[in-house]
Amino acid sequence: MKEATFLDGLIEFLKLSPTPFHAVDYIHETLASAGFTNLSEADAWELQAGGSYYVMRNDSSLIAFTMGAQDALETGIRMVGTHTDSPCLKVKPQPEIVNNGYYQLGVEVYGSALLNPWFDRDLSLAGRVSYLTADDSIEHVLIDFGLPLAVIPSLAIHLDREVNENRSIDKQKHVLPILMQVAAGETAPKDFRELLADQLRQKAEDIDLKEVLDYELCFYDTQPPSIVGLHQEFLTSARLDNLLSCYIGLMSFIEANPDLTCMLVCTDHEEVGSMSAIGAQSTFLTSVLQRIAGSQENLSRIIDRSMMVSADNAHGVHPNYADKFDSTHGPLLNHGPVIKVNANQRYATNSETSAMFRRLCQHAEVPVQSFVVRNDMACGSTIGPLTASEVGVKTIDVGVPTFAMHSIREMAGTADAYSLYKVLREFYHS
Repeated sequence: MKEATFLDGLIEFLKLSPTPFHAVDYIHETLASAGFTNLSEADAWELQAGGSYYVMRNDSSLIAFTMGAQDALETGIRMVGTHTDSPCLKVKPQPEIVNNGYYQLGVEVYGSALLNPWFDRDLSLAGRVSYLTADDSIEHVLIDFGLPLAVIPSLAIHLDREVNENRSIDKQKHVLPILMQVAAGETAPKDFRELLADQLRQKAEDIDLKEVLDYELCFYDTQPPSIVGLHQEFLTSARLDNLLSCYIGLMSFIEANPDLTCMLVCTDHEEVGSMSAIGAQSTFLTSVLQRIAGSQENLSRIIDRSMMVSADNAHGVHPNYADKFDSTHGPLLNHGPVIKVNANQRYATNSETSAMFRRLCQHAEVPVQSFVVRNDMACGSTIGPLTASEVGVKTIDVGVPTFAMHSIREMAGTADAYSLYKVLREFYHS
């Protein structure tokens, strides 16, 4: 795949994936179009050599795999792991608030969001809605309002003269989006589920909707992704962490060597610790691997020959805050993917997996960088250590260098995304 084609597809994926549900929907449609079979965990699996499959949990986590022509007992499994979620503002179950004539929604901060950039943005809503039909059955539908619905206005500097020196955000009070004004004297908030039902009926006239029962909705910035820079060398977008890795993994996985057993793992809830039925600490991956292997002994033998590449964005050295980085481990944008190392096992990389990845970069003719956090700063983590400890597979943590991680709008180098794609394609063929 050419770089321009790759970037066009990446931008389209980012546009169409405002939530983990939409990201997984895009991935499963792409896999289905490529001839993959959709499996259910509730059914018996009859896996065939040369077959291509995928399975989903909660519509927000997905594992896809190919059964190579060669026996996985001899070749192991090449795995790439990513996560589908990003920090955001999620709508509370009883969100309705009327304050000084404005209708607002109560939100819960999901993950470690960088909150300052959420102010003064044109926000929309997307997610999954569960509803009751006329015959009293429960159905689920994905929804993306698309158009701007809300905004969180900043307080004018005239009323907070110290804002540029010392701004403190109260998560309970200061990040409530404004949706509309209410009539004079109206104090009872309009039921959000009724408003949601009205919107669903407008968007899908044939929907058999009796009552909205519940939802998982989050606000997102409606500004689309952009290629920026005097030489068009940067990509700016929401949710680059970690939809960037999801797309890179998907595109390289689809081109995997059919002789090898390969796997793509996209799980939800990484930003909140992965401890859920669908996160990296769940049984999801282990269960799929057991069904592929057929027995515990086979699984142990396969895992010993396998490797996981945990792909999650890395911190690029910020020119305005260079002192926040280790002086010899400051990755640069557009200088290649980053191997992430931490002696305290916040990343799963070791010398064996690092050497293997460096060799892959050589074969793909791609430069490679390293990131180590300063000793006087805390280190983030990924699904890498969780997968390594749960499954026992050799694992490396890598990623594309990024600015403004966990902001509503992040920034990466256009060359790096394509470079990591080439390396992972090499991994799926080696």
